[in-house]
Amino acid sequence: MAGSNEKVLIKGNYAIAQAAINAGCQCYFGYPITPQTEIGEYLSAQMPKLGRGYVCAESEIAAINMVLGAAATGVRAMTSSSSLAVALMQEALSYAASDELPIVLVNVMRVGPGLGYIYPAQGDYNQSVYGGGNGDYKIIVLAPATVQECIDFTYRAFYLAQKYRNPVILLADGLLGQMMEPAYFRENPYPEVDVSSWALTGAKNRDSRAIYSLGPDEKKQIQHIYNLFKKFEIIAENETSYEEFETEDADIILTAFGSMTRNIKAAMKVLRSKGIKAGCFRPITLSPFPNKRINELAGQGKDFLVVEMNMGQMFKDVKYSVGGQSRTGLVNRPVGEWLSVEEIVEAVENFMEKSYAASIQYS
Repeated sequence: MAGSNEKVLIKGNYAIAQAAINAGCQCYFGYPITPQTEIGEYLSAQMPKLGRGYVCAESEIAAINMVLGAAATGVRAMTSSSSLAVALMQEALSYAASDELPIVLVNVMRVGPGLGYIYPAQGDYNQSVYGGGNGDYKIIVLAPATVQECIDFTYRAFYLAQKYRNPVILLADGLLGQMMEPAYFRENPYPEVDVSSWALTGAKNRDSRAIYSLGPDEKKQIQHIYNLFKKFEIIAENETSYEEFETEDADIILTAFGSMTRNIKAAMKVLRSKGIKAGCFRPITLSPFPNKRINELAGQGKDFLVVEMNMGQMFKDVKYSVGGQSRTGLVNRPVGEWLSVEEIVEAVENFMEKSYAASIQYS
């Protein structure tokens, strides 16, 4: 499945794993947890055959720190986990951001808080976009909506991580990880990135180097943090991604991320058939978030209705982006059966009739 125009039927987790191989992942370190265990399972069989590194670590904390070590040498390294286990990795993610290490973390979400369960949910938006590690840092976050995008965004994740020396999270959900769809494994479209100027590969014939987070010099630490955020401004300028449908004449725009996008597209068609001018807007990069485009659409008088499987985590970013120029509403459920097309259509109809935000919770 390396670089083929043949369409294959494949589960989301396996698609991510094979795409990582195709993207040149040299090292995978992981620890099993549902609903992403199949990623490590697949790689445990394939990576040794290719002479690449695979380790089933003793814990999630060990796995992410192994990734830090491998990434410091400039190789493409990855781990995968889910929700509560990703919570254990937050300290290392803060280190990776500060040390500017190009790690890739795949989070196939399950429900929380705490141990939760394996029901479908989208509750890790805040964890991924805003992080739980210490200090000021930012992570690139990509949110696929289809199995094909699980492949395409895995390629992109490795490229962006190395291009900007910044951690990247591929944020999928349990539904997408377990879903089977036809998809293509085309050639990785991204070029190689030269890491020779910083990678720790041994000091033979060059001066020694060090990568570390400790900053005992206050002025240097201040400048370091400023530089990290300046870098992310460049990332936001060049890499912010989104897709929109029928927004030109829309009165109301349905907004979702990840696999929930599939339902808002279907709901948009139903609403259009009923004479309601609905459009769809979907952030692809949750970080950097497409604030500017949402603000532009809101400035044209378009209302926004956010649809997500959590208690409104992306809603606050949409509302901030709208900036009070138009109405914003929320249709949500924290866990379980995905919000149906019928529920979304009903919520839009109610929203259009009222002057306050619509909300469906625990339905």
